[in-house]
Amino acid sequence: MPLTDAKLRSAKADEKPYKISDSGGLYLLVKPNGSRLWRWKYRIAGKENHYAIGEYPAIGLADARAQRDEARKLVKEGVHPSHNRQTQRLAQAAEGANTFQAVAEEWIGKKKPGWTPYYLRQVTRFMASDVYPYIGPLPIRSVTAAHLLEIVRRVEGRGAETVALLVRQWCSAIFRYAVATLRADGDPAAALRGAITRPKVEHRKPLTRAQITAFLKALDGFSGFRTTTIALRLALVTFVRTVELRAAEWSEIDFDRAEWRIPAERMKMREPHLVPLSKQALALLRELHKLTGNQRWLFPNYRRPETCMTATTLNRALERMGFNGKDSIGFSAHGFRATASTILNEAGYRADVIERQLAHKERNTVRASYNQAEYLAERRDMMQQWADLVDGLAEKPPLAVKAKTGRAKTQSAKPR
Repeated sequence: MPLTDAKLRSAKADEKPYKISDSGGLYLLVKPNGSRLWRWKYRIAGKENHYAIGEYPAIGLADARAQRDEARKLVKEGVHPSHNRQTQRLAQAAEGANTFQAVAEEWIGKKKPGWTPYYLRQVTRFMASDVYPYIGPLPIRSVTAAHLLEIVRRVEGRGAETVALLVRQWCSAIFRYAVATLRADGDPAAALRGAITRPKVEHRKPLTRAQITAFLKALDGFSGFRTTTIALRLALVTFVRTVELRAAEWSEIDFDRAEWRIPAERMKMREPHLVPLSKQALALLRELHKLTGNQRWLFPNYRRPETCMTATTLNRALERMGFNGKDSIGFSAHGFRATASTILNEAGYRADVIERQLAHKERNTVRASYNQAEYLAERRDMMQQWADLVDGLAEKPPLAVKAKTGRAKTQSAKPR
């Protein structure tokens, strides 16, 4: 006779365990300690088995019967319900361990040997601030395109369209990694292509020859730290990336060979780079050595000497001189590279030599190897002639420069 809720509530403990049967093999086991446990009796391969459904009253009669019916379907397929439940629990445990943040950090760990320190900081910073607080704790399989759209829209809403695009790109790479490691079934970030409008890139214009003259004269009158003045002058004559300059270490400078060898881990393209040093660059470095030569960095941070010059120092100096910021020509320290490239190309230097000195990536690996070995003599000659050209421009007459106030002011020339 099938059980009723009234009969279940009236079931009392006895000295020995006893069963109260329902239908279809379902029964309630009443134990001497008062616990009342749902069990289901079934057979597989002629052998009797008992499946533990749970405890009454946490699981009521209707739920117990529903679980019995689900278990019966498994038995018909030859699957033990207890084995299936164990598999599900293991899968849920694995799913819980494979949160989005756990997989993302694993992906970052795999990728970071090929990234520059700057790019690594960029990825970890924006993931920590814009992604993890919202989907970090979720199992990666449960993260949807809607979750990701909300994140990138939030970033876009604060005016950081480029960051929003990067976040979508990084999330997509994380999901592809999860798919490859059997922890996700697809990439929901792929559906968001085109959801963010890519901002128009405004390339900084290089300095003209006349503006180089104005810059050098403004630099002569710069009242900031001498190390900052030297850094700006070196940025002009070596045209390395600003991060390569700011984080330069004295161990990289070879005065005898007139070379600056930047290790691969500090380069954007993760390849070592050699900068032939002109006489002018060497003179600046010798002066700088008297100021910071007893430290690790060429340009230490004055507030935190254990670190190098901050990313904003050079642009702040340019701003003070009227070359960067509001009501200026909008020139940044990174623009020294475009300045050198433009003028050297106009002067007729071979494009391959210029590109090699700019440390731009060569797509053809065979040719890249050839370039590194073959162009060095030409690069030495070009770097010296470039420094000589800069010196020549310093001798030009004064030029009116648009100051931060928007009014023109004339810099007086000093003999060199």
